[in-house]
Amino acid sequence: MTAAPVQTGKGPAAPPADKAPRKVNFDLKESGIFIAFAITIVVFTILTEGVLLSPQNLSNIIVQQSYILVLAIGMVLIIIAGHIDLSVGSVVAAAGALAAVMMVDMNIPWPLAVLITLVFGAVVGAWQGYWVAYFGIPAFIVTLAGMLLFRAVTYAILGNQGIGPFPEAVRSLANGFLPGFLGNVGLGTLGGADLFSIIAGVVVVVAMAFVQYRTRAGRIRYNQAVDPAWLFLLKVILPAVIVIFLVVQLARFRNLPWVLVLLAVLVVGYTLVTNRAVFGRQIYAVGGNLQAATLSGVKVKSVVFWLFVNMGVLSALAGIIFAGRLNLAGPTAGNSFELDAIAAAFIGGAAVQGGVGRVVGAITGGLIMAVINNGMGLMGATKPQQVMLVKGLVLLAAVAFDVYSKRRAAGAK
Repeated sequence: MTAAPVQTGKGPAAPPADKAPRKVNFDLKESGIFIAFAITIVVFTILTEGVLLSPQNLSNIIVQQSYILVLAIGMVLIIIAGHIDLSVGSVVAAAGALAAVMMVDMNIPWPLAVLITLVFGAVVGAWQGYWVAYFGIPAFIVTLAGMLLFRAVTYAILGNQGIGPFPEAVRSLANGFLPGFLGNVGLGTLGGADLFSIIAGVVVVVAMAFVQYRTRAGRIRYNQAVDPAWLFLLKVILPAVIVIFLVVQLARFRNLPWVLVLLAVLVVGYTLVTNRAVFGRQIYAVGGNLQAATLSGVKVKSVVFWLFVNMGVLSALAGIIFAGRLNLAGPTAGNSFELDAIAAAFIGGAAVQGGVGRVVGAITGGLIMAVINNGMGLMGATKPQQVMLVKGLVLLAAVAFDVYSKRRAAGAK
């Protein structure tokens, strides 16, 4: 008869932290969007003989797509929560019209006019959020009604004419560039580039690397699986090279656009909210499993309401940027903007059923569409149906991949 093993009262010893399991952590659904973005850039760079990545063209892509990227940030949050907003294009037009009347016709100082316009956007979002969250009308219907309602508001404000020009500060937000604070630095055969912009790019790269290092160190400390060292370095180096290349190219042209700085602040802020804040986790909970979120104590109605308020504010901001870029507020502004913002969110990895999506993914999806638009324009594809055909196929492929990946995951369980 063998003796029973002696119980010491201690559980099995955990492996040392420095012996934490290592494995390649590659999620095709999350990483596929970045691979697609890289392929899109390479293809159009070859087809345009490098013009796509020229300093002036890169600046044009960012400036021309800025208002869609602003809308995409708010739209992806709406979609994560399981809703949709079809009214953002009309809100963009109405906000631009209101800002134009205040700045041009009424001579209200532009900072106050911008603030009032953002409050207008919040009121619009609250109006729609109330009907969706507290009255229970599907967001599709509410925002479809809003699309018509706020387009009518735009015509009521402007009639059939545009209003402009805007103050210089508003035009600079959409079309302007940072001044050269520290002068230029020589880059050999590449010419000169703004030193301040390059320093800012280096700071961003260092911050990105530090955050990734902290995340990896935290996982090792808690004995969680992490990527092998070579893959970790690759994930640090590749984004750093891309950021530095973009910054240097922009610094060689006319410096960093103001709107790029604004987008960077929005992306960082909303990424922190979705990844670290309680409200951000509640958004995913509402979209992922509404019943479970309700039983867990999440104030679902409040979350949905504030998401629409946020979408209204971002739509108003996009309206100011778009009107400032054109230097004119017109009654047809914002046409199809809602479709571009929705497409950017879905191409960027947002799930049709909700509960999945990232701000960075939506920005990447918007940039893919921008590169397609710009690249086809450089190739001479000036017919709208050609661009619309390619964008439609890309959107269909993105959603089909989302549905396929879900079915495959369900079959593997």
